[in-house]
Amino acid sequence: MNIQQMETFRTAVPLSKPFKTALRTVYVAEAVVVKITCDNGLIGWGEAPPTHVITGDSLDSVEYAIQQILKPNLINENLLNYEPLLQKLHKSLVRNSSAKAAVDMAIYDCLAQHSKLPLFQYLGGAKAELETDFTVSVNSPKEMGEDALHYLERGFRVLKVKVGKDDMASDIARIREIRSRVGDAVEIRLDANQGWTAKEAIRGIRKMEDLGLNIELVEQPVIAHDLDGLKQVTDSVETPIMADESVFTPEQALQVFQTRSADLINIKLMKSGGIFQAEKINSIAEAYGVECMVGSMIETRLGITAAAHFAASKSNITRFDFDAPLMLAADIITGGILYNGRKISFPNANGLGITDVDVKGGVNVE
Repeated sequence: MNIQQMETFRTAVPLSKPFKTALRTVYVAEAVVVKITCDNGLIGWGEAPPTHVITGDSLDSVEYAIQQILKPNLINENLLNYEPLLQKLHKSLVRNSSAKAAVDMAIYDCLAQHSKLPLFQYLGGAKAELETDFTVSVNSPKEMGEDALHYLERGFRVLKVKVGKDDMASDIARIREIRSRVGDAVEIRLDANQGWTAKEAIRGIRKMEDLGLNIELVEQPVIAHDLDGLKQVTDSVETPIMADESVFTPEQALQVFQTRSADLINIKLMKSGGIFQAEKINSIAEAYGVECMVGSMIETRLGITAAAHFAASKSNITRFDFDAPLMLAADIITGGILYNGRKISFPNANGLGITDVDVKGGVNVE
């Protein structure tokens, strides 16, 4: 089963409402879609959104990496020898994790189809249904409270609240407003996206604890490279702390676990470079007794389908952040995961179960 063809296409789908974090505001979900065709007729799909402020990838850099570097290195290679193949993928160039992830997920799509299994079963089959949170973008306390109540009314029971864009007093006001609107029926987790210093985070989280705001966890409170600061926060508060941007690679995960700098890890395929490396990160976490979340960037149902299959395959992955497709104004994917409110299920189909991608179905990408 050799790779016969590797094509790329650009897509762009508007969001129903701007997505705002401490790092950026997104109005349109752009991506490079990868289509791998094998000599036995199997087709695998992958997706890579450009996330300049996290991975450093752009549409141009993703497309160049795939077409000019990864494709020449992988074309005509046998997918059934996937261990050396994926090692070769990751050694072909440094960084460029989103480009690697798109090709990686297309490879796994083909492998699972060849085995006549859904990808989550091919990878381990730990669970057949997931429950996603829903993200509340950072805005005024009033708007965030209204958004949170709207998501509660839509049936979501876990809210991921973006903070860290300005001062801590404003963030606490946001959380108090949301908690007053939704009551105790909703679990609230915070994502600061590197927006605080260690001292700010400690003071703020302790204040939230004193106010009884009942925060499940706080994700990436400090800048990614500051593991000392991350550890200081983790050691100083009762609320669990999750590392996100601090962990792209298995080596970085190991450093976080060895120094006990965080209580939890958020794995994203766009950071790890795909499922091959994500499995290693999760295995290391499991060995250290650390549970993981699997999250995503602003992706279509293509990329989220791959992430969800990976997440469903492992018992150690206990939290799921797969709301991005629900934020989009159009769905360009045929097949893939199924949403029923906050619940995600998997079709009775092999691989990712994706049969087509309407690359022009969002906005003009010429």
